[in-house]
Amino acid sequence: MRAYLNSLKSLRKLSSSLGRACKESDIVALFVAFADTRNSPSRETSTACITSALQEPHNTNTFFTVKEALKYRSSQFMSSSPLHRPLGASSPLLEGGRRRSQFTYRQFSQLASSNTSNPLRVIAHIDLDAFYAQCETVRLGIPEDKPLAVQQWQGLIAVNYPAREFGIGRHCNVEEAKKLCPELITQHVATWREGDDKWAYREDAAAHIATDKVSLDHYRLQSRKILACIKEALPLDLQKVEKASIDEVFLDLSSQIHLILLERFPELSNPPPYDDPTENLPLPSIAALDWQTDALIDLDEEQETLDPDWDDVAILIGSEIVRKVRAEVRQKLGYTCSAGVASNKLLSKLGSAYKKPNKQTVVRNRAVSAFMAGFKITKLRNLGGKLGEQIVSTFNTEKVTELLDVPLETMKAKLGHDTGLWIYNTIRGIDTSEVNSRTQIKSMLSAKSFRPSINSSEQATRWLRIFAADIFARLVEEGVLENKRRPRTMNLHHRHEGQVRSRSGPIPQGRIIDEVGLFELAKELLSQIIAEGRGVWPCANLSLSVAGFEDGVKGNMGIGAFLVKGEEAEALRSSIPDNRQSSTGPEPSAKKRRVEDGGIQRFFSKRPSTAHEGTSRTDSHTHGQDSKAGSLPSDPTHKTLSFGTKHNYEARHESDLTVHESHASPWHESAFDVQVDQKQCSLTDVVCSRCEASFADPEALQNHGDWHMAKDLQDAERVKPTFAERQPAARNSAQKTQGTTSRRSRGGKLEQGQSRLKFG
Repeated sequence: MRAYLNSLKSLRKLSSSLGRACKESDIVALFVAFADTRNSPSRETSTACITSALQEPHNTNTFFTVKEALKYRSSQFMSSSPLHRPLGASSPLLEGGRRRSQFTYRQFSQLASSNTSNPLRVIAHIDLDAFYAQCETVRLGIPEDKPLAVQQWQGLIAVNYPAREFGIGRHCNVEEAKKLCPELITQHVATWREGDDKWAYREDAAAHIATDKVSLDHYRLQSRKILACIKEALPLDLQKVEKASIDEVFLDLSSQIHLILLERFPELSNPPPYDDPTENLPLPSIAALDWQTDALIDLDEEQETLDPDWDDVAILIGSEIVRKVRAEVRQKLGYTCSAGVASNKLLSKLGSAYKKPNKQTVVRNRAVSAFMAGFKITKLRNLGGKLGEQIVSTFNTEKVTELLDVPLETMKAKLGHDTGLWIYNTIRGIDTSEVNSRTQIKSMLSAKSFRPSINSSEQATRWLRIFAADIFARLVEEGVLENKRRPRTMNLHHRHEGQVRSRSGPIPQGRIIDEVGLFELAKELLSQIIAEGRGVWPCANLSLSVAGFEDGVKGNMGIGAFLVKGEEAEALRSSIPDNRQSSTGPEPSAKKRRVEDGGIQRFFSKRPSTAHEGTSRTDSHTHGQDSKAGSLPSDPTHKTLSFGTKHNYEARHESDLTVHESHASPWHESAFDVQVDQKQCSLTDVVCSRCEASFADPEALQNHGDWHMAKDLQDAERVKPTFAERQPAARNSAQKTQGTTSRRSRGGKLEQGQSRLKFG
């Protein structure tokens, strides 16, 4: 205590001599912050550190606060720390520098969960360079420096970069492109042709626009291979990949980067000071970052000289991962791709197109403003259509730099609350959209625009056959035969003179999908459109699609899978003991007798029967009333019974339901009085007490008794008058009274509280 007071007195005396405006509470808090923290030095060391800080000549006007003192950790002065720096201008207590990161321990821990609002988040966008053209270059084995374009009929749908140097673009037709570059290689896309069961590359495809249909299956197949290669280059348990289109993917690298940061910087695994996750991280223990060949957005000299923070280190690791992925695709499949690495999807997509081909651009957080300033609003993601045009016309500018001056409230007022807020954030590079782990397709489309138009259902049907074959071939690649995935619905679109009609129907789920089934369902949808009879022909466009993909059910077994067959069944049968009871067997237990006495039999009472009664009842239900409408079926004792025949019961219950003399007592106690005629029935037969019909087992007798009961109930119901017959007069009188009352209420005197409405 005395040492503490002496140190405090010396600090106060020193502060007075320096003219410092330090309160005693501030000095105490500062002293305690050094003396009482985890792994803190001694009080003498703390006093020396504070004295050194107070003696800094450029800090004589600094006013210490309790908050600053509590943040001034003794760990900053630990010689074992990899981030050890001398106390000076970089201290957070001093002006002109900072000793801690702007990011907290909580933000670093959230990096592992790919939190969309995390400032340390790293997103990459990988885009194939001139994909269709590159697919044909790889397929044909053409050198990459040769100009090539992909042809569809007389137009171009893809142009590689060597051909673009001649001014050739996708807006050119084949003839114009040949004039610009006589050495241009033009490769027509593959086509489907009627009668063929597979697409193919054809030299005469351009001349058969009326009979052929374009197929892009080769490009889809290559896209699937590239996607698989990208996923193989990433850790299986940490990867988050979203297929944006046939030639581009988004990668959320946050989880993987979090793991790498912990490996490279072990100090990040330490708990935060005071176990407070809102505490700021220490600065990285590296002074310079090696960006290799990446394209960096230029910054001013002041920002470039700032020490790197953890967002810079994270995005550097992300660029290393993307560079490795691009190298894998190049080495294994021969394709080049460009990439953008940034903190969100918006910036990463802009970055991938910034330097092409075969380059990657890194957009650091401190460079976002400079990067966005060079774009037009219509070049941003999702703003190339009508919304972008609306913004340009509303604010009379297309430059992002000029739109930055528009206040948020103005944007909300002119564009709507949600749209205005989204535009306000977008032009500032703010995007919190998630990378969805979706790499599977959601729908398949096969379509044809007819030139000239088709004029009959026969022509349309031929095209539907091609559509069905096209879609089925792609479904096979998707795993429909293995029941991996299957669509649920089919849609048919028909266009006639600008008017589009659509019909859809479910795809049966209980059967295997095949080409014939798809074709038949498509014909049914077409017949529904034709049945309307309003402007069907000529048809300018026809398209067939399937959607609603879902994973197939796996592990389902038919009923046969639950049955034992073959040798296993024989072994099981031989292991089961014989349950037949001999005449000398034990008396059935009381528990079993109670079960046998239960059931429907306990609702019947025993009564003696006569031969006359049995004969008359037998005649009545075999010759009489059963033929009337609404009557019950004939007696179950006959051969046409639904209850089963006698030999079926004998076969089913031969082992355990045979009646012997020693076991007759339970059945004598039943509701039916069983009388066995030795001349007419065998010892194993039981007889109905009402009609003297014999049965092989008690179960059949019980079913027969149920039939008698139902027959009696039906006969009783026939003699009762129906409700309509009993009260026809009452109903008619009630209707008359109601009608009179309603007429009186409409045209008679007004009741109390009513008023008359005047119309017209």
